[in-house]
Amino acid sequence: MALCNGDSKLEINSAEQNGSCEGAVAILDAGAQYGKVIDRRVRELCVRSEILPLETPAFAIREQGYRAVIISGGPASVYAEDAPWFDPAIFTIGKPVLGICYGMQMMNKVFGGTVHKKSVREDGVFSVGLDNTCSLFRGLQKEELVLLTHGDSVDKVADGFKVVAQSGNIIAGIANEQKKLYGTQFHPEVDLTERGMEMLRTFLFEIAGCTSNFTVENRQQVCIDEIKEKVDKSKVLVLLSGGVDSTVCTALLNKALNQDQVIAVHIDNGFMRKRESQSVEEALTKLGIKLKVVNAAHTFYNGTTTLPISDEDRTPRKRISKTLNMTTNPEEKRKIIGDTFVKVANEVIGEMNLKPEEVFLAQGTLRPDLIESASHIASGKAEVIKTHHNDTELIRKLRDEGKVIEPLKDFHKDEVRAMGRELGLPEEIVSRHPFPGPGLSIRVICAEEPYICKDFAETNNILKIITDFSASVKKPHALLQRVKSCISDEEEEKLMQITSLHSLNAFLLPIKTVGVQGDCRSYSYVCGVTSKESPHWESLMFLARLIPRMCHSINRVVYVFGSHVKEPPTDITPTFLTTGVLSTLRQADFVAHSILRESGYSGKISQMPVILTPLHFDRDPLQKQPSCRRSVVVRTFITSDFMTGIPAMPGNHIPEEVVLKMVNEIKKIPGISRVMYDLTSKPPGTTEWE
Repeated sequence: MALCNGDSKLEINSAEQNGSCEGAVAILDAGAQYGKVIDRRVRELCVRSEILPLETPAFAIREQGYRAVIISGGPASVYAEDAPWFDPAIFTIGKPVLGICYGMQMMNKVFGGTVHKKSVREDGVFSVGLDNTCSLFRGLQKEELVLLTHGDSVDKVADGFKVVAQSGNIIAGIANEQKKLYGTQFHPEVDLTERGMEMLRTFLFEIAGCTSNFTVENRQQVCIDEIKEKVDKSKVLVLLSGGVDSTVCTALLNKALNQDQVIAVHIDNGFMRKRESQSVEEALTKLGIKLKVVNAAHTFYNGTTTLPISDEDRTPRKRISKTLNMTTNPEEKRKIIGDTFVKVANEVIGEMNLKPEEVFLAQGTLRPDLIESASHIASGKAEVIKTHHNDTELIRKLRDEGKVIEPLKDFHKDEVRAMGRELGLPEEIVSRHPFPGPGLSIRVICAEEPYICKDFAETNNILKIITDFSASVKKPHALLQRVKSCISDEEEEKLMQITSLHSLNAFLLPIKTVGVQGDCRSYSYVCGVTSKESPHWESLMFLARLIPRMCHSINRVVYVFGSHVKEPPTDITPTFLTTGVLSTLRQADFVAHSILRESGYSGKISQMPVILTPLHFDRDPLQKQPSCRRSVVVRTFITSDFMTGIPAMPGNHIPEEVVLKMVNEIKKIPGISRVMYDLTSKPPGTTEWE
C-alpha cells in the first residue's frame, strides 16, 4: 500500500534500501533535535530520503545519484575548534542544498562569510521578514511565523549570497540562486513554522526537481515481519505502562507471534496516577491481552544505579547512586528508574522459570525518545536533552546484544496513534494523553536547597526592566541597553504598550528545569510572572517568548495565579520522592485531568503534565517563616510531533473558566501554596519539566 498523505509512517523496502539513491534526498545529520522530522516531512511529500552522517564525502553523494542535499541544524558552533568535520565540496557538486540553522552557518562560512555568537538568543516562534522574490519563498507572505532556536548568527554574508530573511536585525535566511544554495536560520520542518511544508515542497519540486513517486510498504506489515524475523520461536517480555506506545507495541507483538510467546507485564513502579494500574489492567484485559501486574513500588523507591564518578571523569570508574527516594538530579532519577525496570523484568523472567538468553525485551520506544537521549540509532551527533527511561546505558547494552525489540523506533506519536487505529485498538486508548514511563517521579521537582547562582540578582534586575519597560526607558541604565539590543523596534513598541497597560512583576524562582536551547540541553531557571489584575494571556505569551531570548539562563516562564507576589521565594521546601509528596501530586493530577475531561477539551490538548514544585509563596520574610508548602504547575501542551509545541492559550485553545476551575480545586488540596500556568513553547522548554 502506497501512502503519501503524511498521516502514516513511511517505510522504504529493503530492495530500495540496498539499491542506488537515484532521485533521493540526502539529509546530512549535524546533530539536530529535529533531524528525523526533516526526514519524515520529505517522505510525507513522497520523496525518498536517507539520513547520512555529516562527514559523508561529496563524491559519494554524487555517485549514488542523490538529487538534493538538506543539512540539519546541530548543537555545535561552526567556529569552534571541535566543530564537526564535513566535506565542503558538497556545495560545489551541482546539487541543490538547503542548509537549516547550523547548515546555513556552514554554508556561509565555506563561501567566506562569518558567524559569531551574539548576545541575543532566539528560542521560540518569531515573525520573520521574507524576500518572496527568492525561489524558496515564492508564494509566501512578506512576514511569516517561524521557529528559531540558536545562539550563533551570521554576521557577514558570504560573497555571491544575498539576505532573503531577517528576524529584526538578525539574518534568518541567505541564498545563492545561481548555485541553488539556500540557508534558513529557522526550522521549516517543524509545525511551529506555519508554512514550512510549503518551503520544503518548493525546494524539493521547484528547485531540486524531485518527483513524488516514492512508494512505500504498509508500515504495519514491515513491523510484523521485523518482529517475526528477530524473535523466531523465542519469547518476548513486553513492559506495558498502559500508554498508547506500549499498548500498540503489545498489539503488534500479539499479531506477529503466537500468544504463548508474548509475556505482557505491567510494573506498578509507585509513580502511577490515581487508579492508573487498575484501569490499565481492565482496558488491556478487554483487548484480550493477558497481563501480569507486578507491584514494585518499594523496589523503585529504594532503587540505585551506577554512575560515573563525576561529569568530568572520563575513566571507566563508577559510583553507586543514592537511592531514588533521596535523589534530586533528574538525569540520575531517570537512569535509576530505567535500570530498575530492567532489574524487575529480570526478576519476572526468573519467577517464570525462563532462560534470560532466550527472552527478548520489547518496549514502545519512539523516535523522539531516542533523539532526545542522543541515541546513535536516531542521531550520531544530537545532544542529550534528557535520558529516557527506555534508553539508559543498561538498555543500550541489551540493545547492542540484540536482545531488545523496538518496532516503533522509527515512529512519531501521531503515527503510532494511526497504527493503533489500524490494529483495532479502542479510541480511548489510542487518543490517551501520553504518560511517561517514570510517571509522577519526573513531575516532582526534587531539591535539597534553592538554586541561586551568581547571575541571580542581575537577571532579576533585567526582568524588572522588561516588565516595567515603559517606566524604565525614562531612566537610562546599562541593563536597559542590553534589553533594547535584543528586541526589534516592533517588539519594543509592543513591550511599551503591554507594560503601560498592565501592572506586571517578573522574578526568578530558585529551581531548575530541563529545556532545549539551540539543539542543546539546558538546565536553567524558571521565571515567574504575576499581575495585579486578571491575566491578559496574549501579553503574557508575548513575554514568555521574549524573556528566554534576553536572559539565556531562563528556559521556562510561568504565570503565578493569585494576588500580586510582593516577596518571591528565595528558599525551597526540601522535597524528595516520598509517599506523602507523591500523594499530593497524585491528587492534583487527578483533579486537573478530571476537570479537563469533563470540559470536553481533553482532545484539544496533546498532553497536560501537572508538576509539583518545592516553592512556598506568601511568607513574611521578617517573621522568618519556614518553607513547608509546595506549589503546582499546570502545563497544557499542543503538538503533533512532540519535538516542538506550544502552550494552550486560555480563552483561545481552552476556555479560561476551565483553567480557573483547575486552579481553584487544586488550591483546596492540603499543603498547596500556589498554582502556576506554564507559558513556555518547546523550545526553549521541553514538554516535561524533567
